[in-house]
Amino acid sequence: MIDRELAGSLARVALRNVAIEYPYKLDQVLGGAADVRPPRELHPVFHGSYDWHSCVHMHWTLARLLRLHPDHLHASDTRVHFARRLTAANVDGELATLNGPHRATFERPYGWGWMLKLAAELELLAARESNAAPWRDAVAPLAQAFADRLVDFLPRAAYPNRAGTHTNSAFALLLALDYCASSQHRMLQHVVTERANVWFGRDRRYPATYEPSGEDFLSAGLVEAALMRRVFDGCSFADWWVQFRPDDDALRVWLQPVTVTDAGDARIVHLHGLNLSRAWCWERLLPELDPRLQQAAKSAIELHLAASLPATIDGDYVGTHWLASFALLALTET
Repeated sequence: MIDRELAGSLARVALRNVAIEYPYKLDQVLGGAADVRPPRELHPVFHGSYDWHSCVHMHWTLARLLRLHPDHLHASDTRVHFARRLTAANVDGELATLNGPHRATFERPYGWGWMLKLAAELELLAARESNAAPWRDAVAPLAQAFADRLVDFLPRAAYPNRAGTHTNSAFALLLALDYCASSQHRMLQHVVTERANVWFGRDRRYPATYEPSGEDFLSAGLVEAALMRRVFDGCSFADWWVQFRPDDDALRVWLQPVTVTDAGDARIVHLHGLNLSRAWCWERLLPELDPRLQQAAKSAIELHLAASLPATIDGDYVGTHWLASFALLALTET
Protein backbone atom coordinates (compact mmCIF):
# COMPACT_ATOMS: atom_id res chain seq x y z
CA MET A 1 0.00 0.00 0.00
CA ILE A 2 1.12 3.56 -0.59
CA ASP A 3 0.65 6.59 1.62
CA ARG A 4 -1.03 9.85 0.71
CA GLU A 5 2.24 11.66 0.08
CA LEU A 6 3.51 9.10 -2.43
CA ALA A 7 0.08 9.01 -4.07
CA GLY A 8 0.28 12.75 -4.62
CA SER A 9 3.80 12.51 -6.05
CA LEU A 10 2.84 9.79 -8.51
CA ALA A 11 -0.31 11.66 -9.52
CA ARG A 12 1.74 14.78 -10.18
CA VAL A 13 3.96 12.83 -12.55
CA ALA A 14 0.99 11.18 -14.27
CA LEU A 15 -0.91 14.45 -14.76
CA ARG A 16 2.16 16.08 -16.23
CA ASN A 17 2.71 13.17 -18.59
CA VAL A 18 -0.80 12.98 -20.03
CA ALA A 19 -0.59 16.71 -20.83
CA ILE A 20 2.67 16.35 -22.81
CA GLU A 21 1.70 15.90 -26.46
CA TYR A 22 5.19 15.71 -27.97
CA PRO A 23 7.34 13.73 -28.39
CA TYR A 24 4.75 11.11 -29.33
CA LYS A 25 5.34 7.68 -30.86
CA LEU A 26 2.47 6.69 -33.16
CA ASP A 27 1.44 3.08 -33.74
CA GLN A 28 0.13 3.59 -37.26
CA VAL A 29 0.15 2.03 -40.71
CA LEU A 30 -0.38 4.76 -43.30
CA GLY A 31 -2.91 3.94 -46.00
CA GLY A 32 -2.40 7.27 -47.71
CA ALA A 33 -1.40 10.87 -47.22
CA ALA A 34 -4.72 11.69 -45.57
CA ASP A 35 -3.80 9.39 -42.67
CA VAL A 36 -1.02 11.76 -41.60
CA ARG A 37 -2.71 13.62 -38.75
CA PRO A 38 -1.57 14.86 -35.35
CA PRO A 39 -1.99 12.54 -32.34
CA ARG A 40 -4.64 14.77 -30.76
CA GLU A 41 -6.91 14.19 -33.77
CA LEU A 42 -6.25 10.48 -34.02
CA HIS A 43 -6.52 9.88 -30.28
CA PRO A 44 -8.67 12.50 -28.54
CA VAL A 45 -8.34 10.71 -25.19
CA PHE A 46 -4.90 9.10 -25.23
CA HIS A 47 -2.63 11.56 -27.03
CA GLY A 48 -0.10 12.31 -24.30
CA SER A 49 2.55 10.50 -22.29
CA TYR A 50 4.77 9.60 -25.28
CA ASP A 51 2.58 6.86 -26.79
CA TRP A 52 -0.95 5.47 -26.74
CA HIS A 53 -0.49 2.58 -24.33
CA SER A 54 1.50 4.66 -21.84
CA CYS A 55 -1.24 7.29 -21.87
CA VAL A 56 -3.78 4.55 -21.16
CA HIS A 57 -1.92 3.18 -18.18
CA MET A 58 -1.11 6.64 -16.85
CA HIS A 59 -4.89 7.20 -16.76
CA TRP A 60 -5.15 3.90 -14.90
CA THR A 61 -2.53 5.25 -12.49
CA LEU A 62 -4.60 8.37 -11.89
CA ALA A 63 -7.77 6.37 -11.38
CA ARG A 64 -6.19 3.99 -8.91
CA LEU A 65 -4.56 6.77 -6.92
CA LEU A 66 -7.88 8.58 -6.75
CA ARG A 67 -9.61 5.44 -5.48
CA LEU A 68 -6.97 4.68 -2.85
CA HIS A 69 -6.44 8.27 -1.70
CA PRO A 70 -9.41 10.42 -2.78
CA ASP A 71 -7.94 13.45 -1.00
CA HIS A 72 -4.33 13.29 -2.20
CA LEU A 73 -2.63 16.53 -3.18
CA HIS A 74 -3.59 16.32 -6.87
CA ALA A 75 -6.99 14.64 -6.50
CA SER A 76 -8.95 17.72 -7.57
CA ASP A 77 -6.73 18.21 -10.62
CA THR A 78 -7.26 14.55 -11.50
CA ARG A 79 -11.04 14.93 -11.39
CA VAL A 80 -10.87 18.01 -13.61
CA HIS A 81 -8.67 16.18 -16.10
CA PHE A 82 -10.96 13.15 -16.22
CA ALA A 83 -14.02 15.33 -16.75
CA ARG A 84 -12.34 16.99 -19.73
CA ARG A 85 -10.67 13.98 -21.31
CA LEU A 86 -12.88 10.96 -20.54
CA THR A 87 -15.95 12.01 -22.51
CA ALA A 88 -18.22 10.15 -24.90
CA ALA A 89 -17.25 12.47 -27.77
CA ASN A 90 -13.54 11.86 -27.24
CA VAL A 91 -14.05 8.10 -27.00
CA ASP A 92 -16.04 8.22 -30.25
CA GLY A 93 -12.92 9.74 -31.82
CA GLU A 94 -10.79 6.90 -30.45
CA LEU A 95 -13.25 4.35 -31.85
CA ALA A 96 -13.25 6.02 -35.26
CA THR A 97 -9.47 5.63 -35.43
CA LEU A 98 -9.54 2.10 -34.05
CA ASN A 99 -12.12 0.99 -36.62
CA GLY A 100 -10.23 2.47 -39.56
CA PRO A 101 -8.25 0.42 -42.07
CA HIS A 102 -4.97 -1.24 -41.06
CA ARG A 103 -5.90 -1.19 -37.37
CA ALA A 104 -6.64 -4.85 -36.68
CA THR A 105 -3.43 -5.32 -34.68
CA PHE A 106 -3.25 -1.82 -33.19
CA GLU A 107 -1.62 -2.08 -29.74
CA ARG A 108 -2.10 -5.86 -29.56
CA PRO A 109 -1.85 -7.20 -26.91
CA TYR A 110 -0.25 -4.75 -24.46
CA GLY A 111 -2.51 -1.78 -25.11
CA TRP A 112 -5.55 -4.07 -25.15
CA GLY A 113 -4.74 -5.39 -21.69
CA TRP A 114 -4.14 -1.94 -20.23
CA MET A 115 -7.35 -0.57 -21.75
CA LEU A 116 -9.33 -3.34 -20.10
CA LYS A 117 -7.55 -2.78 -16.79
CA LEU A 118 -8.36 0.94 -16.96
CA ALA A 119 -12.04 0.12 -17.49
CA ALA A 120 -11.96 -2.24 -14.51
CA GLU A 121 -10.38 0.44 -12.31
CA LEU A 122 -12.96 3.03 -13.35
CA GLU A 123 -15.67 0.54 -12.36
CA LEU A 124 -14.15 0.27 -8.90
CA LEU A 125 -13.75 4.03 -8.66
CA ALA A 126 -17.37 4.65 -9.68
CA ALA A 127 -18.51 2.33 -6.91
CA ARG A 128 -16.81 4.66 -4.43
CA GLU A 129 -17.67 8.06 -5.85
CA SER A 130 -20.66 8.79 -8.05
CA ASN A 131 -18.99 11.50 -10.12
CA ALA A 132 -16.74 8.82 -11.62
CA ALA A 133 -19.71 7.06 -13.27
CA PRO A 134 -19.65 9.28 -16.40
CA TRP A 135 -15.94 8.54 -16.89
CA ARG A 136 -16.60 4.81 -16.55
CA ASP A 137 -19.54 4.97 -18.94
CA ALA A 138 -17.61 7.02 -21.52
CA VAL A 139 -14.72 4.55 -21.62
CA ALA A 140 -16.95 1.43 -21.64
CA PRO A 141 -17.49 1.24 -25.45
CA LEU A 142 -13.75 1.40 -26.11
CA ALA A 143 -13.07 -1.31 -23.55
CA GLN A 144 -15.81 -3.44 -25.08
CA ALA A 145 -14.22 -3.01 -28.53
CA PHE A 146 -10.92 -4.36 -27.25
CA ALA A 147 -12.64 -7.16 -25.34
CA ASP A 148 -14.35 -8.17 -28.59
CA ARG A 149 -11.01 -8.15 -30.38
CA LEU A 150 -9.44 -10.33 -27.72
CA VAL A 151 -12.31 -12.83 -27.87
CA ASP A 152 -11.82 -13.02 -31.63
CA PHE A 153 -8.03 -13.18 -31.53
CA LEU A 154 -7.22 -15.64 -28.76
CA PRO A 155 -8.73 -18.80 -30.32
CA ARG A 156 -6.72 -18.05 -33.48
CA ALA A 157 -3.41 -17.67 -31.64
CA ALA A 158 -1.77 -21.07 -31.61
CA TYR A 159 1.36 -19.92 -29.77
CA PRO A 160 2.10 -17.38 -27.04
CA ASN A 161 4.63 -14.60 -27.26
CA ARG A 162 7.13 -14.97 -24.43
CA ALA A 163 8.95 -11.66 -24.94
CA GLY A 164 9.81 -9.46 -21.99
CA THR A 165 8.30 -6.44 -23.73
CA HIS A 166 4.98 -5.22 -25.13
CA THR A 167 4.09 -8.35 -27.09
CA ASN A 168 4.10 -10.59 -24.02
CA SER A 169 0.93 -12.69 -24.04
CA ALA A 170 0.69 -13.60 -20.35
CA PHE A 171 0.82 -10.00 -19.15
CA ALA A 172 -2.08 -8.93 -21.36
CA LEU A 173 -4.20 -11.88 -20.25
CA LEU A 174 -3.50 -11.14 -16.61
CA LEU A 175 -4.68 -7.55 -17.01
CA ALA A 176 -7.73 -8.67 -18.99
CA LEU A 177 -8.87 -10.91 -16.13
CA ASP A 178 -9.50 -7.84 -13.96
CA TYR A 179 -11.92 -6.60 -16.61
CA CYS A 180 -13.59 -10.00 -16.75
CA ALA A 181 -14.19 -9.80 -13.01
CA SER A 182 -15.52 -6.23 -13.00
CA SER A 183 -17.73 -6.57 -16.08
CA GLN A 184 -18.75 -10.23 -15.62
CA HIS A 185 -17.56 -10.90 -19.17
CA ARG A 186 -17.91 -14.69 -19.11
CA MET A 187 -16.90 -15.30 -22.71
CA LEU A 188 -13.67 -13.34 -22.39
CA GLN A 189 -12.84 -15.09 -19.13
CA HIS A 190 -13.44 -18.44 -20.80
CA VAL A 191 -11.14 -17.76 -23.76
CA VAL A 192 -8.43 -16.25 -21.54
CA THR A 193 -8.49 -19.28 -19.23
CA GLU A 194 -8.57 -21.73 -22.12
CA ARG A 195 -5.67 -20.05 -23.92
CA ALA A 196 -3.58 -19.79 -20.75
CA ASN A 197 -3.93 -23.52 -20.23
CA VAL A 198 -3.11 -24.33 -23.86
CA TRP A 199 -0.12 -22.00 -23.96
CA PHE A 200 1.40 -22.53 -20.53
CA GLY A 201 -0.21 -25.50 -18.81
CA ARG A 202 2.53 -27.98 -19.78
CA ASP A 203 5.58 -25.76 -19.24
CA ARG A 204 8.36 -27.43 -17.27
CA ARG A 205 11.54 -26.15 -15.56
CA TYR A 206 11.40 -22.64 -16.90
CA PRO A 207 14.88 -21.51 -18.07
CA ALA A 208 15.16 -18.40 -15.90
CA THR A 209 18.87 -18.03 -16.73
CA TYR A 210 17.82 -16.89 -20.21
CA GLU A 211 16.44 -13.74 -18.60
CA PRO A 212 16.72 -10.84 -18.81
CA SER A 213 17.14 -9.55 -22.30
CA GLY A 214 18.56 -6.07 -22.61
CA GLU A 215 15.26 -4.23 -23.08
CA ASP A 216 12.89 -6.28 -20.89
CA PHE A 217 10.38 -4.67 -18.59
CA LEU A 218 8.68 -8.00 -17.85
CA SER A 219 9.98 -11.34 -16.69
CA ALA A 220 8.28 -13.69 -19.10
CA GLY A 221 8.55 -16.55 -16.61
CA LEU A 222 7.31 -14.69 -13.54
CA VAL A 223 4.41 -13.09 -15.40
CA GLU A 224 3.43 -16.51 -16.71
CA ALA A 225 3.46 -17.86 -13.16
CA ALA A 226 1.35 -14.95 -11.92
CA LEU A 227 -1.17 -15.61 -14.69
CA MET A 228 -1.40 -19.32 -13.91
CA ARG A 229 -1.83 -18.59 -10.23
CA ARG A 230 -4.87 -16.52 -11.22
CA VAL A 231 -6.22 -19.14 -13.63
CA PHE A 232 -5.75 -22.25 -11.47
CA ASP A 233 -7.20 -23.00 -8.07
CA GLY A 234 -4.72 -23.43 -5.22
CA CYS A 235 -4.06 -27.16 -5.51
CA SER A 236 -3.79 -27.10 -9.29
CA PHE A 237 -1.38 -24.17 -9.17
CA ALA A 238 0.79 -25.92 -6.58
CA ASP A 239 1.08 -28.93 -8.87
CA TRP A 240 1.86 -26.71 -11.86
CA TRP A 241 4.45 -24.66 -9.94
CA VAL A 242 6.36 -27.75 -8.83
CA GLN A 243 6.82 -28.67 -12.48
CA PHE A 244 7.40 -25.14 -13.77
CA ARG A 245 9.71 -23.56 -11.19
CA PRO A 246 13.34 -23.16 -12.21
CA ASP A 247 15.96 -25.03 -10.23
CA ASP A 248 17.48 -23.18 -7.30
CA ASP A 249 20.47 -21.82 -9.21
CA ALA A 250 18.28 -20.46 -12.00
CA LEU A 251 15.73 -19.07 -9.57
CA ARG A 252 18.35 -16.73 -8.12
CA VAL A 253 18.14 -14.74 -11.37
CA TRP A 254 14.64 -13.60 -10.37
CA LEU A 255 15.67 -12.73 -6.82
CA GLN A 256 18.33 -10.10 -7.57
CA PRO A 257 17.49 -6.71 -9.14
CA VAL A 258 18.90 -5.94 -12.55
CA THR A 259 21.29 -3.07 -13.15
CA VAL A 260 20.12 -0.11 -15.23
CA THR A 261 23.22 1.30 -16.87
CA ASP A 262 21.61 4.22 -18.71
CA ALA A 263 18.19 5.41 -17.52
CA GLY A 264 18.22 8.09 -20.22
CA ASP A 265 18.11 5.46 -22.97
CA ALA A 266 14.51 4.78 -24.01
CA ARG A 267 15.09 1.02 -24.22
CA ILE A 268 17.62 0.37 -21.45
CA VAL A 269 15.34 2.17 -18.99
CA HIS A 270 12.88 -0.68 -19.53
CA LEU A 271 14.95 -2.56 -16.96
CA HIS A 272 13.59 -0.33 -14.19
CA GLY A 273 10.18 -1.61 -15.21
CA LEU A 274 11.53 -5.15 -15.00
CA ASN A 275 12.52 -4.62 -11.38
CA LEU A 276 9.09 -3.23 -10.54
CA SER A 277 7.14 -5.89 -12.41
CA ARG A 278 9.20 -8.64 -10.76
CA ALA A 279 8.22 -7.20 -7.38
CA TRP A 280 4.58 -7.23 -8.51
CA CYS A 281 4.77 -10.86 -9.62
CA TRP A 282 6.48 -12.04 -6.45
CA GLU A 283 3.79 -10.30 -4.38
CA ARG A 284 1.12 -12.24 -6.25
CA LEU A 285 2.95 -15.54 -5.83
CA LEU A 286 3.85 -15.23 -2.14
CA PRO A 287 0.90 -17.21 -0.71
CA GLU A 288 1.77 -20.23 -2.88
CA LEU A 289 5.49 -20.44 -2.08
CA ASP A 290 7.19 -22.73 0.41
CA PRO A 291 8.45 -20.89 3.53
CA ARG A 292 12.08 -20.75 2.41
CA LEU A 293 11.31 -19.33 -1.03
CA GLN A 294 8.64 -17.07 0.44
CA GLN A 295 11.21 -15.41 2.68
CA ALA A 296 13.64 -15.05 -0.22
CA ALA A 297 10.86 -13.54 -2.35
CA LYS A 298 9.97 -11.01 0.35
CA SER A 299 13.58 -9.87 0.45
CA ALA A 300 13.64 -9.74 -3.35
CA ILE A 301 10.58 -7.50 -3.42
CA GLU A 302 12.27 -5.01 -1.09
CA LEU A 303 15.48 -5.06 -3.12
CA HIS A 304 13.71 -4.60 -6.46
CA LEU A 305 11.60 -1.71 -5.16
CA ALA A 306 14.62 0.01 -3.63
CA ALA A 307 16.47 -0.29 -6.94
CA SER A 308 13.80 1.23 -9.17
CA LEU A 309 11.04 3.01 -7.23
CA PRO A 310 12.94 6.35 -7.22
CA ALA A 311 13.03 6.28 -11.04
CA THR A 312 9.24 6.55 -11.21
CA ILE A 313 9.29 10.16 -10.01
CA ASP A 314 12.71 11.55 -10.89
CA GLY A 315 14.54 11.00 -14.13
CA ASP A 316 14.33 11.32 -17.88
CA TYR A 317 10.93 11.41 -19.58
CA VAL A 318 11.73 8.14 -21.38
CA GLY A 319 11.24 6.49 -17.99
CA THR A 320 8.89 8.71 -16.05
CA HIS A 321 6.20 8.66 -18.76
CA TRP A 322 5.31 5.07 -17.79
CA LEU A 323 7.13 3.72 -14.73
CA ALA A 324 4.63 5.01 -12.15
CA SER A 325 2.11 2.45 -13.37
CA PHE A 326 4.50 -0.41 -12.71
CA ALA A 327 5.28 0.97 -9.27
CA LEU A 328 1.56 0.96 -8.50
CA LEU A 329 1.21 -2.63 -9.64
CA ALA A 330 3.96 -3.62 -7.22
CA LEU A 331 2.74 -1.51 -4.32
CA THR A 332 -1.04 -1.95 -4.49
CA GLU A 333 -1.73 -5.46 -5.81
CA THR A 334 -1.17 -8.67 -3.87
